[in-house]
Amino acid sequence: MRVVIIGGVAGGMSAATRLRRLSEEIEIIVLEKGPYVSFANCGLPYYVSGEISERSELILQTPEQLKKRFNINVYPETEAININRKNKTVLSNSKGKEEVISYDKLILSPGAQPVIPTIKGLDEATNVYTLRNVPDVDKIVATVKNEQPKRAVVIGAGFIGLEMAENLQHLGIDVTIVEAAPQILPPLDEEMAAFVEKELKEKGITVFTGAGATEFKESGNVIELSSGESISSDFTILSIGVKPSSDLAVAADLKTGLRGGIVVDETYQTNDPDIYAVGDAIVVKQQITKEDALISLASPANRQGRQVADVIVGVTRKNKGSISTAIVRVFDLAAASTGLSERQLRSSNLEYKAVHTTSKSHAGYFPGSHPIVMKLLFHPMSGKIYGAQAIGQDGVDKRIDIIATAIKADMTVMDLPELEFTYAPPFGSAKDPVNMIGYAAANIVEGFSENIQYYELKETIENGAILLDVRNPGELKNNGSLPHAENIPLDELRDRLSELPGNKEIIVSCQSGQRSYLAERILKNNGFDVKNLDGAFQIYSTIYPQEVIK
Repeated sequence: MRVVIIGGVAGGMSAATRLRRLSEEIEIIVLEKGPYVSFANCGLPYYVSGEISERSELILQTPEQLKKRFNINVYPETEAININRKNKTVLSNSKGKEEVISYDKLILSPGAQPVIPTIKGLDEATNVYTLRNVPDVDKIVATVKNEQPKRAVVIGAGFIGLEMAENLQHLGIDVTIVEAAPQILPPLDEEMAAFVEKELKEKGITVFTGAGATEFKESGNVIELSSGESISSDFTILSIGVKPSSDLAVAADLKTGLRGGIVVDETYQTNDPDIYAVGDAIVVKQQITKEDALISLASPANRQGRQVADVIVGVTRKNKGSISTAIVRVFDLAAASTGLSERQLRSSNLEYKAVHTTSKSHAGYFPGSHPIVMKLLFHPMSGKIYGAQAIGQDGVDKRIDIIATAIKADMTVMDLPELEFTYAPPFGSAKDPVNMIGYAAANIVEGFSENIQYYELKETIENGAILLDVRNPGELKNNGSLPHAENIPLDELRDRLSELPGNKEIIVSCQSGQRSYLAERILKNNGFDVKNLDGAFQIYSTIYPQEVIK
């Protein structure tokens, strides 16, 4: 049997090597239109700044190595330009030389390509680049070295955009980020992304949100924004997003769906029984909602490549879907997410609750601990976990990976306190942040606590509720206070209950939510109608800094 694979990076190469491990009899041919296969595209931004110093580190395997170890025939700089489904052949083009290659089974792993928007003057701009592969990064590194730009603009504030902004700034370049959406980092919710935006600004990055690029002038040296502002740029990175590279599939009359993604069944089979597809180009099921999704991440692509190889040799494998788990480093912070965001839950009309906690990355009394702000989204009655987000300097990856595993295992928030983790002061806490957010969510599911979100506070107060801040007066003086808040320190609350009206709803707040939960329990146990401001002053002041009273 001959298997031809179109695309030699994550999904394609995983399929090729797995096929060889399963059988020595299969002839395997990989066609890759670029000059390199099996390269580390996630590492490209770090090569720009020199944090990854050797270009060779980005090239994980060469065609010669793959031939010697796996007996796989890999043809770089060879583009598949046509699929003849009737004859089961692929027409390829390598540096002008065309060849017809027959197949018994065909795997499509063409990946995704950068979205290039229609912007006036973009075609005439000579200083605009995208970053998707090794030739792209070579151009960027050469330009930075030879032209030594002083000002750079990154258009798009997703993961790659923020990584490029950081790495360009490390080179001493003045960097501006332009994002058309109201916030940076779309996978995160607004209040969590606000922590990252604050970090960017503190590190000297200029950030425009809610302002897209509308025109490039002077060969790209001036960029007009939808907000009416003009910014100068010696060097611009387009990082608006990616779309499936499905033109070849469309031309072969293979079924496509969401935003042009290739439609496959749970065994990765297209509407042609001898053609399969994996990776960034395919439509997958969001595992939680079962809705169609495009998830362009390396881990799912590698898993899919391995699974499709199993399917082809007759091993039963099914694509269970993906939940989209990702992380990005932004200077001294890491921001990670898994599953669904609050925005996605609203659009899917799913009933949910959210809870925020702030815990230490390891025991607070041991040097070097840092706060981790976490957000958990879950069903208010069953406790089914929908998603989580985390921000912090250290330990963010571990906590989100744990919750991603819990989602995959169909755990509920009540299971999170039961999880047992290694503990010693340099590594964690006796009550891990995952345990703590599980306790907080379980309190809501079981009715011991009720909360409201930062965006509900104004309306709640307008409807007659009282906002009670239980921080100490010194904290209010140093950090500021929320508008309309009354203050009774937590340790004085039991002795001052008579100062609170018994006929009004009370919203309690503190710095991060822990003391306000204690205040909530005191007040509930004394017959008051009370809710906790989730995330308390920390979340509210981050998203609405202009409202803080000092």
